[in-house]
Amino acid sequence: MAQKVIVETVDDLDGTVLTDGSGGTVSFSFQGRSYEIDLSEDNQERLAEALEPYIAKARPTGQRRPQAAPRNAPSGAANSGRLQDIREWARANGHEVSDRGRISKVIQEAYERAN
Repeated sequence: MAQKVIVETVDDLDGTVLTDGSGGTVSFSFQGRSYEIDLSEDNQERLAEALEPYIAKARPTGQRRPQAAPRNAPSGAANSGRLQDIREWARANGHEVSDRGRISKVIQEAYERAN
């Protein structure tokens, strides 16, 4: 026995079946939350018209960026050199530490206390 599964995308507002080119998914954000809604072309236009006066007065923010590291945090090569120093100190003081990867907080704190 054969089965045929048909998936239809429908307008979330009025239930209209969306065929190729007659609408689609609209993504938007409001107050820090992201949303998606499937809308026909007509409802996409209605949404755009409703938002237009607000968008016209708003300032674009672009993509959210990851939070910057604190100014006093070591970066790049400086951090790499620091980690190598910790590894060398740890081995010289009887701690087991790998050549790569994370260094346990216990070892890092012991290094800080010793230096």
